[in-house]
Amino acid sequence: MADRTQEDERFMAEALGVARRNLGATGSNPSVGCIIVRDDGDGPHIVGSAVTAVGGRPHAETQALAMAGKAARGATAYVTLEPCSHHGKTPPCADALVAAGVARVVIAVTDPDERVSGRGLDILRDAGIVVDTGVLEEEGERELEGYLMRKRNNRPYVTLKLAVSADGMIGIKGQGQIRITGAAAREHVQRLRAETDAILVGIGTAITDDPELTVRLSGLEDRSPVRVVMDPGLALPLDGKLVATARSVPVIAVADTELEKYDSEFAEPSPPSVLSDISPSRGEIGMPSLPPSLIETTASSSRASSVDEASREDRAQPQPISPLEGEMSDRTEGGNPPRTISSFSTRRAALEAAGVEVVVCNPSEPLDLLVALATRGISSLLVEGGARTAQTFLNAGLVDRILLFTGAVTLGSEGVPSPLDRHLIPVGFVHRQTTTFGDDLLDTYEYERTP
Repeated sequence: MADRTQEDERFMAEALGVARRNLGATGSNPSVGCIIVRDDGDGPHIVGSAVTAVGGRPHAETQALAMAGKAARGATAYVTLEPCSHHGKTPPCADALVAAGVARVVIAVTDPDERVSGRGLDILRDAGIVVDTGVLEEEGERELEGYLMRKRNNRPYVTLKLAVSADGMIGIKGQGQIRITGAAAREHVQRLRAETDAILVGIGTAITDDPELTVRLSGLEDRSPVRVVMDPGLALPLDGKLVATARSVPVIAVADTELEKYDSEFAEPSPPSVLSDISPSRGEIGMPSLPPSLIETTASSSRASSVDEASREDRAQPQPISPLEGEMSDRTEGGNPPRTISSFSTRRAALEAAGVEVVVCNPSEPLDLLVALATRGISSLLVEGGARTAQTFLNAGLVDRILLFTGAVTLGSEGVPSPLDRHLIPVGFVHRQTTTFGDDLLDTYEYERTP
């Protein structure tokens, strides 16, 4: 039994590795791994292996079975998520496994989708197939965290990414973007984008930095996430990179429910209420602090949580860089909106004509936005731009993971303080690991939820 358990865990680990290949590229479907293992007396060997295809179809099971062919009969299938049992755009994978004649199916995680949720297991067992579940379940839950969050909590899994200097700063007043981490860390962030369904910034970052927010690693350019901008007054520049590329990589502008108030403000020279944040490049800094109840002074302090369970970045000296080298995320947001289009309805029509989707939500209730993203099949969200935007999600208890990059540079007294550093982490987050990228550190914290 011990040998079988070891064997099951070995092959399930293989299936989980396969599943990771298309993470963030399977649309509303989860990235599932499936391998078919056969033992003809000379030891177990893989005869079929597949991951959910880019776009979500075909599913992993049908591809792995096709690869295995006749060798699938009497074999064992290792699947990271319970095979689907419902008829959608493709037939049920559970039925495909039955038809192929597999003798045993090993599953990491059962599917919380109400259309499946145990029904796939029933189909297999009713056909006389041996079914074992929960093999490397914890690891499976981690690989499927976005999909599972969307199905269980009707929102995406939220990761907050910040890059902080050695002295706890995210920028220098009046200098815009500052290089804080090196090339290796920035490449890691690009890979993270490629594995994420959507990336979010505030309107200040969008205006000041004019970022593209796409994946620029060779071979992964087609893995760029949906770009989301917190844009209460629809100030997104029509001549900016985001709007210019909206028809090739989706852009969502999140407008305020109280839209009318922005019409009058846009006629004024500089309405601060339109901004999602204040940029150091504009000479004014304004960043609220986290409530005392959400802060602990060291990472090893008490992990008691007051957050609602249901709703919850080559360098020598610091130097300004171009948006392409380190666009946003290392500082606060800012910038003034354009004044050429005054009425909200006209701005909305112009953005939509350029291919931008406008979603109306209450900016003080980010859960509303997360629900709206979930309905669009978005399972994972990377919050990457702006201190105030970061705090909005933290204060609402809607951050599931914090990726805190700490660079070796110091920015000094003119620096803009970060809302977080390694010694100031919100209560309820547990330190999982520290990764090094040259002189840079990446600390990963995850919110520890009670079962």
